[in-house]
Amino acid sequence: MASINVRNGRLQADFRYKGRRCRELTRYTDTAANRKKLEKILERMEAEILLGTFVYRNYFPKSARADLFDELESKLHAARQGANGQAGNIPTFAEFTEIWLSEKQVEWRDSHYRTVTGSLKSYALPFFGDKKLSDITKAEVLQFRTNLAKEPLRKDSPLKASTVNKVITPIRMIMNEAAERYDINSPFRGVKSLKIQRTDIEPFSLEEVSKFLTHVRKDFQAYYTVRFFTGMRTGEIDGLRWKYIDFERRQILIRETVVNTQMTYTKNDGSQREIHMSQPVFDALQAQREVTGDKEFVFCNRDGNPLYHRNVTRRVWHPTLRYLGIKRRPPYQTRHTAATLWLAAGETPEWIARQMGHTTTEMLFRVYSRYVPNLTRQDGSAFDRLLASELNQTAKEEEKETADA
Repeated sequence: MASINVRNGRLQADFRYKGRRCRELTRYTDTAANRKKLEKILERMEAEILLGTFVYRNYFPKSARADLFDELESKLHAARQGANGQAGNIPTFAEFTEIWLSEKQVEWRDSHYRTVTGSLKSYALPFFGDKKLSDITKAEVLQFRTNLAKEPLRKDSPLKASTVNKVITPIRMIMNEAAERYDINSPFRGVKSLKIQRTDIEPFSLEEVSKFLTHVRKDFQAYYTVRFFTGMRTGEIDGLRWKYIDFERRQILIRETVVNTQMTYTKNDGSQREIHMSQPVFDALQAQREVTGDKEFVFCNRDGNPLYHRNVTRRVWHPTLRYLGIKRRPPYQTRHTAATLWLAAGETPEWIARQMGHTTTEMLFRVYSRYVPNLTRQDGSAFDRLLASELNQTAKEEEKETADA
């Protein structure tokens, strides 16, 4: 979303284009009339960006960024020519990556775009950047993957298989796309993702939850009560606004999430949901209303901005666990705790899935059911009863036959 800033008494346009944040100083002074003019210009610019017809130089001809985007468009044009079998050399990995990212930016969230871009700059570009796409071999890909696991900056903590796969995935996408455009062989053919070792969840017991909520800082009791008893993700609760709290229907509406201090759409469409307020959650939010009711966000800092989860984890979460002697674990386990408590209480799997933002109950039975065996009667007790019944019956029949004989 474009915005208007003021710098040295003049209006500045602040917007994003092709994954980059652009700030251009205009000739307009800071007046109400000029702000309206610039707002209309920005609306037109955003529409053109969305339609793919925006030309940076048309709006900011003297900007240094105009040259940068002209060069990028030239590379993109050359790539399209090459893809169509026309004149044009096959680009290097770095050149095509820039083109590919510019095309993907419109499809992705800003946070995902920054994550992928950061990963490529840290790992892929130093290794493959200067190589022509057609010269990258399968052996080099495998060597690169091996090097990741032995990343020199992490001697005492090598990259996990899941992290290696996340680094490899965009490189695979880039090379597969290049293979189609330039009619070359993808070096990723036959290269599979690393197997990820399954990790068990570590939910809190109800006794541990009660202990934690009793001893945590008073100004965070409501926050953690909502976390433990709603299954909300970190970004969902940190970005929760009062306009999404419906006390009359006792519902929390999940419509947004905060990622890197930016409000954005939820993880996926299925995450858009309504969470029922249990009585502890209802009471906690009523109490929180007295504290931050005049602010936009339910849980916020002194400036009214969303909480920064790393600070909260470091200053509140871990110190409380340490003080109580409870096993250290990440705050995300509060989400797992809510699921296991709901299951243990006998709530239906379909209802729980909706509360969690899952589109099916598959994950519930795959991840959580072992914590509440009596819910699904999969603890072996039914089989034991069957065997006991059959064996007893057989024994009785044998006793009767012996008596008759």
